[in-house]
Amino acid sequence: MSENTAGDSGTRGDSSPELDADAAEGTAEDERAESATGDRPTVYDLAPDCTLEDAEVDALYHAEVNGVVDYGVFVDLSDAVSGLVHESNLDGEYAVGDRLIVRLTEVKENGDVAFDDVDPDDYRTEVVAHEPTVSRVRGLTPGDEVTVEGEVVQAKQTGGPTVFAVADASGVLSCAAFESAGVRAYPEVEVGDMVHASGTIESREEALQLEVDSLKRLSDERAGDARERYETALDERAEPADVDPLVEWEAFEPIHEDLRELARLLRRTVLAGRPIRVRHHADGDGMCAAIPVQLAVENLIEEVHGDPDAARHLFKRLPSKAPYYEMEDVTRDLNFALEGRARHGQKLPFLLMLDNGSTEEDVPAYENLAHYDIPIAAVDHHHPDPEAVEPLLDAHVNPYLHGEDYRVTTGMMCVELARLIDPSLTEELEHVPAVAGLSDRSKAEAMDDYVALAAGAGYDESDLLDIGEALDYAAHWLRYSEGKTLVNDALNVGCDDEQRHEELVEFLSERAERDVDRQLDAVDDHVEHERLASGAHLYRIDLDEYAHRFTYPAPGKTTGELHDARVKETGDPVITIGYGPDFCVLRSDGVRLDIPNMVTELNEELPEAGVSGGGHLVVGSIKFVKGRRSEVIEALVEKMAGAEIDEALSSTIALDD
Repeated sequence: MSENTAGDSGTRGDSSPELDADAAEGTAEDERAESATGDRPTVYDLAPDCTLEDAEVDALYHAEVNGVVDYGVFVDLSDAVSGLVHESNLDGEYAVGDRLIVRLTEVKENGDVAFDDVDPDDYRTEVVAHEPTVSRVRGLTPGDEVTVEGEVVQAKQTGGPTVFAVADASGVLSCAAFESAGVRAYPEVEVGDMVHASGTIESREEALQLEVDSLKRLSDERAGDARERYETALDERAEPADVDPLVEWEAFEPIHEDLRELARLLRRTVLAGRPIRVRHHADGDGMCAAIPVQLAVENLIEEVHGDPDAARHLFKRLPSKAPYYEMEDVTRDLNFALEGRARHGQKLPFLLMLDNGSTEEDVPAYENLAHYDIPIAAVDHHHPDPEAVEPLLDAHVNPYLHGEDYRVTTGMMCVELARLIDPSLTEELEHVPAVAGLSDRSKAEAMDDYVALAAGAGYDESDLLDIGEALDYAAHWLRYSEGKTLVNDALNVGCDDEQRHEELVEFLSERAERDVDRQLDAVDDHVEHERLASGAHLYRIDLDEYAHRFTYPAPGKTTGELHDARVKETGDPVITIGYGPDFCVLRSDGVRLDIPNMVTELNEELPEAGVSGGGHLVVGSIKFVKGRRSEVIEALVEKMAGAEIDEALSSTIALDD
């Protein structure tokens, strides 16, 4: 007999009501002892979903007559347990619907069950709750008749069945329950409930699906126990892979520990069936960060769901043009998430910010998501405002939090994050940190090692630079679109055709170079130059007046290319400002600008100018009120004139300096 029983005392007549199995769970140890050794016999009352697994030969049961024949009566003990009381074993006459007490005498090899009619004078009743044999989702095959236990992570109504997704930490199983066409089956079951789902496993469009016979929401006590088992199993399986960073780098060690924690969180998110939405900066480093993570997470989603199409519904990556999470972007993301919950019965997503998301400018967007309890994590190498953002983040990885700086690029960090999620990707990602570092002009001490690692994978430095240019060019024209296949092919991650990768990079990088040359020709005669008191060169260009607009390169890229050209020409510390009506883009080489601090000071000095923005110590962009442009730029120049010359920030020194 099941241990999950409860007792009552007294004689039960034919009119006694059936007890709910969940309400009768559990029994005290002394009651069980009394039922085994006490003076009165125990008569068991099987819950409606009980099977023969919950019954024992020679035990007494409450039964109901479901049929009368010449040779006896057929009785039901539960929906699934029925059998015959032969006429030779009947003590009275019965009609359909009558209740009686029977002794289970035999379970035959063919599954037939035989009973005797008994009539004890005094007895106690114990209700037996069904305790099914629970199967793990992972490893099921078509034809299996199973019961799975887990959390409902999706409840989607189709034109036919209601499709529930049930997660048990080993995987997520689609469970189709049919009431009638377009009608919600089991309306009492909601996303977040712990359930038992029983039925037969079928194959549907390359994925497994449970054809539901029974879907039962567990009662509070049983749900609590099931939830505890589920959460423990999630924690165990969410453990990231035990892999070391691609290169040995002492400065990276504390960052790697933060990445392990984030990998654990992301793996747990996938195992729990929650969608993931990624926002990343739309440049080379941002793409080098997002693409490896996307591939790793999508591989895990497919494994967990056993469905090659699952990632399409559960993972979404989108670029962000601004260097922070704009209200326009968060409003779109939130609307998409709420529509997904309403139309597809999904949980609200986990938001992952990459190469973005660490500054005070991100706070309004995060606060908007907080209204819906959407979890957020950020991996970024821009100068952070931890006091502002960390109360709103579930995880925050940033080199500045460990005394490092922007030279540890987000792409470098996210390659390691992807490997912690799916270590099988290691060989495919060996060139990506070098692409990220060169795209973001990193002077990290590990750049030599990353470039050497890429060379071992077949990429020389010119290949890496071309890939970075191709990514920037693609990002410009993709604007707010994902461009998954195009970007994967350009980076050669998740690409199935090496020749196509090479031809695509050659085409995109050559066009990027052509357009950059055309832009520099257009602005060159209009660049203003002065020598600051510190000895640094300052170059200014009005991009609104003299640059090609609405084409490649955009203002940020134009400023960067102009800056690089002047650095090569002079070999001295250089600052470049590219500005438009209400913005300016800043680049420096060999000068410690501390752009985030400058933005803070400008807001204090010119509050009416509405200055916002940020960046690194040497790269940044700001916005301001159009009518205050002259005052903002002059104040910036004054601050730059007093900035410290720092050879460690110069791109003219060797990579290993």
